[in-house]
Amino acid sequence: MAASPRPIGHPGYSETLPRVPESAAAARRLVRVALAVWGLEDMADDGALIVSELVSNAVQHARRESVRVIIECPAASCVRIGVVDFSRVPPSRRGPDDESEHGRGLPLVAALAKDWGTDPLPWGKRVWAELHGEVRG
Repeated sequence: MAASPRPIGHPGYSETLPRVPESAAAARRLVRVALAVWGLEDMADDGALIVSELVSNAVQHARRESVRVIIECPAASCVRIGVVDFSRVPPSRRGPDDESEHGRGLPLVAALAKDWGTDPLPWGKRVWAELHGEVRG
């Protein structure tokens, strides 16, 4: 599967990936490449971690065989990372207990992102997070 750039509107890339844990690595690569193209490499580490958590949540909780990763640059030094899946159940932010392997993803996303949320879609949902960097000029 190949990433596709957005032909019109603000810059963006997207890729449909299989709903498997290994897709987090492909999603991280997509984020890093998009941010490098836009000259926003300073957000690459946080962006890669955020997309990993969002893809991991979709792999664990969504239905169907694929998820879609969307990276957009709606404004100078603003990046929105989204993962679309076919579950209408919104993510719930809960604190992990000391023994749990799960429950740390959304608190981590909230700590790294300027903002994050969920957009309901007719067939599922988009979970997104925004990063804001330094304006260059």
